[in-house]
Amino acid sequence: MVAGEQPNFEVVPFAGSEAVTFGDDLRTCIAKMRQACDGVLVFVDLLGGTPFNQAIPMTTELDNVTVVTGTNLPMLVELVMTRAFGDPTLDELAERARVVGREGVDLKKLESADIDEDDEM
Repeated sequence: MVAGEQPNFEVVPFAGSEAVTFGDDLRTCIAKMRQACDGVLVFVDLLGGTPFNQAIPMTTELDNVTVVTGTNLPMLVELVMTRAFGDPTLDELAERARVVGREGVDLKKLESADIDEDDEM
């Protein structure tokens, strides 16, 4: 990962043949994480996508499981750093993910500079 090896941080692949077993793999991973942690945040890319659809029922079936949608890199890096330098609750991490995720999306445009012919080399 960008921020180095992280404790209590797992990736459940969802590509190619892994898609068939994703739900079972996710459930197994969450069960493992719940043994080591007070709660589990599940990060998914799209609201309504297969990872989301597989994860969301687990929020009612299992205690302290929250799904975070729209995951982006700034969000993950911020959460890794927040965990490294503090002891946030699951709800605090989830809210921080939401805030940082939204702040990480913006519109930018580089304006062309007016170049005076006398300034050129």
